[in-house]
Formats: sequence, structure tokens, C-alpha cells
Amino acid sequence: MIPMRFLHTSDWHLGKTLCNASLLDDQAYMLDQVLLAIRDSRPDALVIAGDVYDRAVPPKEAVSLLDSFLVQVIRDEKVPVLIIAGNHDSPERLGFGARFLGEQGLFVAGAWSPEPVILSKVAFHLVPYGDPTTVRFALGDEHIRTHQDALAAQLARVRELHPQGHRSVIVAHAFVTGGLVSESELALAVGGAGEVDGRLFGAFDYTALGHLHRPQDVGGMPHVRYAGSLLKYSASEAGQVKAMTLVELPEAGPVRTEPLILSPRRDLRRLKGHFQELLTGLDPGNREDYLFVELLDQGPVLDAMVRLRQVYPNLLGLQGLMEIGSDPGVLNVDHRSLDPETLFARFFQETTGSELSEEELSVYREVLAQAGLNDGRVE
Repeated sequence: MIPMRFLHTSDWHLGKTLCNASLLDDQAYMLDQVLLAIRDSRPDALVIAGDVYDRAVPPKEAVSLLDSFLVQVIRDEKVPVLIIAGNHDSPERLGFGARFLGEQGLFVAGAWSPEPVILSKVAFHLVPYGDPTTVRFALGDEHIRTHQDALAAQLARVRELHPQGHRSVIVAHAFVTGGLVSESELALAVGGAGEVDGRLFGAFDYTALGHLHRPQDVGGMPHVRYAGSLLKYSASEAGQVKAMTLVELPEAGPVRTEPLILSPRRDLRRLKGHFQELLTGLDPGNREDYLFVELLDQGPVLDAMVRLRQVYPNLLGLQGLMEIGSDPGVLNVDHRSLDPETLFARFFQETTGSELSEEELSVYREVLAQAGLNDGRVE
């Protein structure tokens, strides 16, 4: 017997823009698919594991979209919804009215509370994103210094309050060590200090995670899972397939999960080719897709972006040949972080399509020396 089946989703980032293009219509399209999945699978609950909005103060259109969706799920479909705040959300704004909304079937955890939400014979423990300082203050524990410390302390408290005879589900927003990342996820701390060990979740029946945008199990544990984001939110996600997770939790034994694939209104793809080929329709895909294009031409192309947008109206990014050995997932580089010599070498390559030779590099260095700018060069 299956006492509980629920849908796990996360990282909607409502209100997000990509290269100044609003994704709100695309997000509304995807939420319609979520609603259809609810009507088809008839889950006992919908779980949203954080980053509902893309920023702490979301645009009013994003708030209206979420409101309309929740009304359809809770009032019309009679499916309760459990939401936690992610690192992009404002805990106070997201959690407004939470104390009485639970009576209507909407359970929102902006700030952490150790008390579980009980649905049938399953205890859902909602653990929204909390930095170590916030958790240290909430628990009055001066030993909490890292994200690992904070989550370990919260889960220890959860175990104390878990009701006997109930299965356990953790809903959390965290970066679990070993998870595959994308460009669009904000680091939770510098130098890996924001990561947590997946073994913290080992004792629970299922952990519904948010933060990483690729759907994936973590650490070889199928019961510790990222549902992934609603849409592709960076060029590095172009090859990913977005999904929700249908979770079936029996009275005893391991959890069963099934990905439910989401199909976007417009795909996000990376495209490579020569300018004239692209201009005449080399790409067999949907020209309305969001595209990041890499040109293979050996020289500059006049007004390439403007001309290509006449064929591909949702072209978002354009670049020339990439450096040999560079990370193919990185399309945009902060040029302020580059030393002058590297910056010139990249400019030369993007302009000519060829790498800077040693002879040409020597001329560049000689010109810099004559101008008294030797300090700008990195040996």
C-alpha cells in the first residue's frame, strides 16, 4: 500500500530574466504543465523545495502568477502545497500569513520551525535555506559556524520531534557535496564552505532538495534527490532535460521515484556554425528557441547579432571561437578579472579567429614596454 505519493519540484525562479529577456510567459507555460501533471497523477501533495522567486523582492507579475497557480492547485484540485524558502527568496515575504494559510492547505516555511507538517502517516520536515549565522541565533548554539554545522543541528532537532509511526520526508534547500552544478546557481559560500554532506539525510525516508538545477540523485542515494529547475536558466543547462519527480512512499521499504519530463514553450540551445550558414537556416531546430551562438568565422562579422536576430528572434548570446582548453560551459567572462595580456590575446582570437603567435606576442610586449606598461603583463 502507498500511504503517500507527492510531486517534488524546485527552483522555479519566477520573475527571472535571461540576458534581459523576460521568462515569465515561459514559466507560466511550464506551470500549466505542472498543473496537468497534478490532475493526471492525483498526488497527495505538491512539494516546492525553494527558490520560488528569483529575487527577494519579486516583480508583481511573478507574485500574481504564483497566486493564480496556488489557487488552482489548492482550491480547485484540493491538493495541499508545501513550500520552503530558498537562498533567492525573502523568508519574511514568502512566509507571510503562513500561520493561518496551513488551514487552507498551503504550508509555507520562510523561517525554520522544527514542527513537522503531518499529512496522512507522513511527517514533512520543512528546512528552508538558512545561513549559519541565522541558524546559530535561532538555536542559540555558538558552535554553529558552517552550513554543515547548521544543517546538522537542524536535523538533530528534527529527529527529536519526529512522531513515531510516521515516515519521514525532509524538504531542504542546500548544496550537497557531489551534486552537479550549473552556471545559474548562486554559490552559498566561498570556496566550497557552503556544501553539506549528503550522509546527513541518510536516516530519512526521502529528502526533497532544491538549489541545484540539474535533476539528480546525490551520492548514489536515490532517496536524496534534486528535482531540478523549472526551466533552463543558463547556457550550461542547454543539454539538460527538465523534470519534476513523482515520489511514492509505501508504508515500509524504500521510496520509489519517477521523473516527469517537462517540455518548454521554447527550448534553450547552444548553436555553432559559420555566419552565412546560420543566416540561411543551417539550424534544423525551432528558430523561436533561446539560442547562444558560437561563430566559427575566421574574421569579424559586421552587425552579426542584429542580422542573426532576423532569423533567430530569441538569440541571447554571441561569441567567436573559444580558446583551446577553455571551459565550453562558460560563455560570459568578467573581462575585468583578466590581465591585459590575456585580454588582448582573447580580443585577437575573437577578431581574427587565430591564436596569438609567439612573434605577435613579442610585438605586443614590446609595444607595452615602450609605453611603460610592463606591469600590466603577467609572466
